[in-house]
Amino acid sequence: MVKSREELRHELALKAEVLIEEVLDWCEASEEPNFSEIEEQVLQLRQKLSEEMVRLIIEQQESVRPTEAPRCPQCQQAMQYKGDKEKTVDCLVGQVPIRRAYYHCGSCKQGLFSPGQTA
Repeated sequence: MVKSREELRHELALKAEVLIEEVLDWCEASEEPNFSEIEEQVLQLRQKLSEEMVRLIIEQQESVRPTEAPRCPQCQQAMQYKGDKEKTVDCLVGQVPIRRAYYHCGSCKQGLFSPGQTA
């Protein structure tokens, strides 16, 4: 289900709040962390937020759940929806788990994770 801009903003803000609490908890538990330790902690949390932002935005794309079944790249037959599948994608911000519709061709036995990506 595609979320509205406000729903997406709310979900991203909640994730940011959780990460802010994590860094504040870490600061309280650490005894006089040095600059490098603080920097490392902040970079780790920034990466988590970046990965979550990418995941949430990608999952809003229409190609995640096309309204019309994609055609098999080999035989051009309409593929059958087989449910959602999660795949971890390595990208510039880190590793992002993405849940997308999975399609299968009964004739060619070929799978399609998302339009244009065979699985």
